[in-house]
Amino acid sequence: MNDISTQNTLYFKRRKKEPFAKKQLLIRNFQLVITKMKPFLTAEWRRLILLTYAVDPSLLLTHLPHGLELDMRDGRAFVSFVAFDFLNTKVKGIPFPFHTNFPEINLRFYVRHGETRGVCFLKELVPRRMIALVANKVYNEPYEYTPMTSSYQENDSQLIVNHDFQYGGQSHSVCFIAENRPYFPPEDSTEFFFKEHEWGFGLTHQNKLLKYRVEHPIWRIYPLETRFDLAIDFGVIYGEKWKMLNTQIPYNIMLAEGSAIKVFDGVVV
Repeated sequence: MNDISTQNTLYFKRRKKEPFAKKQLLIRNFQLVITKMKPFLTAEWRRLILLTYAVDPSLLLTHLPHGLELDMRDGRAFVSFVAFDFLNTKVKGIPFPFHTNFPEINLRFYVRHGETRGVCFLKELVPRRMIALVANKVYNEPYEYTPMTSSYQENDSQLIVNHDFQYGGQSHSVCFIAENRPYFPPEDSTEFFFKEHEWGFGLTHQNKLLKYRVEHPIWRIYPLETRFDLAIDFGVIYGEKWKMLNTQIPYNIMLAEGSAIKVFDGVVV
């Protein structure tokens, strides 16, 4: 084959590929537009307790989806124990009876996809069997059902938040006491680093990386008073390798005010 024939062959091969590539790009852009416009879930996340621990990165590598890297701070990886209230929950605009208001407790860690910062979940606990079932079967989220209650007391000067739940045949609880004067922490603060994340990541049932957007305004946080009570066995809830958190001092302790939120359908990346 002479040089001209070779060039023509390569040209037509490229022309055949270009429409397909353009079509794929249009589909992806369309997915992103739809994702941005129509939330899959709307709710309020309120009174978010975050206990963040510095951990050996090797503990998280087996949980890290392919294509992501750990989001490090000061050379350390982190997990956060998060407890909060889901309120006024709607899926595709529809509220489901007895499944609109409930607490959730999760253990999450921090990741990057290129320059995009986000979170992945090790386990998410809720007191509604149907929520756990649908989240597992349909969305491949690591939800589990467990009996759980939450409560709070509030006056002009103080906010007290309690979470109590059963897991592994044991009772677990956390209680936070905060001054009732929430404020916005600086953007370069440790608190801002752990509480503000626009993206969540997970895996599809086909083991493909999934990225979804979470929209909410910047949250205020409460100044903590002199004590909080924590009675949690991390080894029982999350496995033996996490037992060391039982005696570890948190890297950061925070109570965030929360807000209305929107979660958008995920896109495979």
